[in-house]
Amino acid sequence: MFELALVRQAYGGRTVLMLDALRIERDARLAIVGPNGSGKSTLLRLLAFLEAPLGGTIALEGRPVRTARERRRARARVTLVEQRPFLFRGTVLENVAWGLRARGVSAMQAHSRALEALALLHSDALAGRGARALSEGEVQRVAVARGLATAPDALLLDEPASGADRAALHALYAGITAAQARRPMAVCVASHLLEDAYRWADRILALHDGAPSCVTPENLFRVELPGGGPMQTVLLGPLAVDVVTDRAGPATLAIPPDEIVLSAEPLRSSARNAMPGRIVRVAEQGGAVRVTVDGGVELVALITRRSLEELGLTVGAAVYASFKSVAVRVF
Repeated sequence: MFELALVRQAYGGRTVLMLDALRIERDARLAIVGPNGSGKSTLLRLLAFLEAPLGGTIALEGRPVRTARERRRARARVTLVEQRPFLFRGTVLENVAWGLRARGVSAMQAHSRALEALALLHSDALAGRGARALSEGEVQRVAVARGLATAPDALLLDEPASGADRAALHALYAGITAAQARRPMAVCVASHLLEDAYRWADRILALHDGAPSCVTPENLFRVELPGGGPMQTVLLGPLAVDVVTDRAGPATLAIPPDEIVLSAEPLRSSARNAMPGRIVRVAEQGGAVRVTVDGGVELVALITRRSLEELGLTVGAAVYASFKSVAVRVF
């Protein structure tokens, strides 16, 4: 759907975004992660055609969007929900229906579609409430519903977790997934929280100082949980992993690199998970060392340089990568 080539953006002479190439498919679930000031919001504004890049091209469905007129047309197909969305005076229902009414949809049909969008986010009970009486998290969900109601080709969310609790955030992502199941729609979420990426996205773009970063979330695996917890066993390739969770169905497992212990022999410990393998990469990371072990799947461990030297770990060495079941995070 989107194709970016050699895109550059700058404010006040300072370059804030540099992307050589980026392609986003029509049904994408893309998480854009990185610290504050990394260029996440700038990228979303470019994708929403709210501003033009200083250099490079952005194409929509294969057609470059260059002129102000082309941006206005493209803008009608994309919805951006900013970190602090604005709601008009009036009821929630009137706010969600506003975009449809502005497009000439009748009041009856607009209200019907607005209620459907609210229901997707489990927020239809808010329909009659005054918009100014909502909590920060409720404002976020209503703004997303307003965007969904217009059936955009792309939905862009800037830091949706900023004002939402975990339950509300789960409902938000579930609603967006349901909306995508009804019709193809690219969804891009910008967040500084990696948990958002683990929880929902099928692709992750990490930014740092406006450019793609090689530091991306590691030890991240899509699985199907059998249910019947609290202790469950899932397969990561040839590796059977014990996890502690009551969930069932599709999920993402994240194994923090600093929770993985490397040893030359199997450990006698409470760690239920141990993968034999060989070291395939060793790289410095600040004062620590990232060690990648291949045992049918790749796991990245973060250890001290002292541990690396004491264990004599080098590329090609046989090791065991061990971690506790409670260390595995489930999203």
